[in-house]
Parts: sequence; C-alpha cells; structure tokens
Amino acid sequence: MTESYDLIVVGAGPGGYVAAIRAAQLGQKVAIVEKTNAGGTCLNVGCIPSKTLLEHGTKAHDISMANDWGIETQSLKVNFSKLLKRKQHIVNTLTDGVKYLLKKNKVTYIEGEATVTDDLKVKVNSDTYQSKDIILATGSKPFIPPIKGLDDIKYETTDTFFDLDTLPKQLAIIEGGVIATELASSMADLGVKVTMIEVNEDILLTEIEVVRERLKAHLKSQKIKILTSAKISQLTSSEVILENYDDVSFDTLLVATGRQPNIKVTEALDIEMDGKFVQVDDHYQTSRPHVYAIGDLIKGYQLAHAASAHGIHVVETLAGLNPNPVSPENITRCIYTRLEAASVGLSEEQAKEAGYDVSVTQSTFQGNAKALVKGESQGFIEIVADKKYGEVLGAFIVGPHATDLIGEVLGVKASEGTMNELSNIIQPHPALSEAIGESADAYFGKAIHM
Repeated sequence: MTESYDLIVVGAGPGGYVAAIRAAQLGQKVAIVEKTNAGGTCLNVGCIPSKTLLEHGTKAHDISMANDWGIETQSLKVNFSKLLKRKQHIVNTLTDGVKYLLKKNKVTYIEGEATVTDDLKVKVNSDTYQSKDIILATGSKPFIPPIKGLDDIKYETTDTFFDLDTLPKQLAIIEGGVIATELASSMADLGVKVTMIEVNEDILLTEIEVVRERLKAHLKSQKIKILTSAKISQLTSSEVILENYDDVSFDTLLVATGRQPNIKVTEALDIEMDGKFVQVDDHYQTSRPHVYAIGDLIKGYQLAHAASAHGIHVVETLAGLNPNPVSPENITRCIYTRLEAASVGLSEEQAKEAGYDVSVTQSTFQGNAKALVKGESQGFIEIVADKKYGEVLGAFIVGPHATDLIGEVLGVKASEGTMNELSNIIQPHPALSEAIGESADAYFGKAIHM
C-alpha cells in the first residue's frame, strides 16, 4: 500500500526541514526524506562547522591579544582533535534538535535517497509514497574544476575539510570566495600557514570594493598570502604549480571553487532549467505543477536563511495565506572571517542604476568606545539611502559582530522605515550599535563623533 501525504519534502536541510515543520503547523500531513544527515550542508559540513572553527581561531587570537594587554600566559598549544570533538558535539546537538523538532511536529522522517517519478510518486529504498505537492530541497555539492593533476592527488573540498584529523601546517586554498576566506581566517588564527590562490583579479568579487579591500587587508594582517589572477599550470601531491607566481607548497589542499545544485532528483521530471539551476516562478513552483524547488537548487543567494524563507513561502502559499514575496533585497549576506562583514540591500551603484537619487553615509568603529574596549576598532558602517524620502536602500558593515549588527538596519529597512527612524533610535552606551546611529545621524548632518 502506498502511503499518502499532503506534502513530501525531499531534503532535510535548512530549506526542507523548515518547510516541513511550517506545513505541519498549518495542519498538513507531511513527510520529509533525507539520504544523509538531518540539517543538510549547513549544519553538517557548512555554516556550523566553519563558524565553530572560526570561533576556535578567535579564541586563540584573543589569548595572544590578552598577552599584549598584560594578561600573560604560557605558550599557546592547539589540541586539534579536542577542537574537532567540540565541533562534532555542536553539530550533533543541532542535527538531533532538527529531528526532535520534526518529530514534535509529527513530520514523518524517512531515511534514504529519494527518486521522484514522472507521475510524481516518491520512491525511497523499496517503498513508494505519494502526495499532493512535492518540495525539492536537495541543496548543492562542491564544484570541482578541471585542473591538471587534480584527479591524481588527495585534496579536500568544503564537504570533507571538517573531517581532517590533524591541523594542517601549510594549507593551500584554490579560490577566494566567502567559504575560502572564512576557512583561511580560522586556520591562520590556529597557526596554519595559509595561501589563497584566486584565478580572478580579486577575492570576494561578490562584495563591493570597499568591503573587499578592508577584508583583504585584514586577511593579510593574519599573515595569509593572497595570490590573485593566478594561472594554475598543474597540481602535484605537495605543490600548486603556477605560471605567474612561485609554486605554492602544501600538506593540505582545499579546493573551494563554489557549489552546484544537486539536481539528480529532477531527472525523471523533465522540468525546465535556468542554466544549471531549476527554473521556478515567483512562488518557487517548477514547470511541473505541484512540484516546487527551493534553496541552492534555484538562482539566487546560496544561503541557509534564504532557503528557509523560500520553504516557508511555498507552504504558506499552498495554505492560501498569500505571503509576501521573498525579496532578495531583504536577505543579509554575511562573511564570518574574524573581522566580520555583513550587507543587505542595494549598493550605491545598484541604487543609482535603479533610478534613485542616493545619499551615502559612513561611520567607523575607530571612535566607538565598545570597539576600543574590545580591541576591535577596525571597520565601518555604510548606509545607502534615498534622498527624497530617506528610505534605507542598503547597508554594508565591516567590523566586530557585523553579522549581528546588520539586523538592526534590516529591521528598519524591512519595516519600510527611513533614516529618520534609524537616527531617532536611542542606542545603548557603550555599544557597537552606536556606530549605526552615527551613520544615520550623518545623513542629517548631526553626527557627533565624526
């Protein structure tokens, strides 16, 4: 007998499990299928492991900085195996939490690899299931470029890096994107000699120039070597052979050249594609009625919180709640190097291209009391606003806890507030958020500490 559901979700990552739970809250009979581990890439081999290692690196940096301040310790020793055990404990806690939440909300959890047939049945192992609607949330996998010699040597990807059992001594990273820079930063703070090899003209090309330059300077201050416009001739088991730089030696090689969608589950469906991504409409429905695709399967930001927003939108649409569209302009982009960066909305250039007459304000952390106390006075806050109404169009933060601070600006922006509301917030003192107030005050020419 074929088990029937109102909704079957394929993939239990941040998009899939959030969609499943929200659908169950709305009274749907829901099943979710996962072939590996609950939580998907983010919890198991992405966001959470990388941020845990970054926190470990930050702690090592803090100990070094404390010595400079007068809190003197003996020489620093890193027990990498113990760090990895803590990382795994955090991952296990969160993945177990996902399973608990699914069970609590009466979502049927099915382990195994799903195949969706042309008649929209879902086959897992030797069982067949059917539902009115299907959400595909199968995420992405590392993209491996065709580099001479790569197939003949051992290398790590962003899926395998966190399984290392020893701390590298010399780490070479091919690529200079967000994941690459985050791992470079964490490893450098743990005492690893890191070289980043980027074939493009610069690292972090997804970011505006001022963010890029500030983060690049920070990475270099961590003694990370950055090679841009690199021409890779070939790879050996211990060296990256370059045409235009000296060869780079390594004992660990990380290939972090982006990710590509896991589209195997779509093979029998004959759905329309948008390049390598699944084509969807404004409500994430594919060209096949009742089949939806979210997260890394579709064009847009490959971010956990974006996937979760997609999933909620789908199930609330199916429930007839008419949710607001998920606006890319209200999705924050975060970089978790030790000196963090976060942004949301439009840059000055994008705003002008969209027809706005813009005003750009900027404040720094150099005069911020909390930043000085913490010894983290690098960075800035830039806000892009519309001159006519003071509408907040975008914000860019580089500095301590930038990924937390961006939430205040987003809250004002998403609620259609203006620079006036942002300026009128009485910020606590001393607090990093005072720099947001300073930037907003600068819009009206009344900033005090600039």
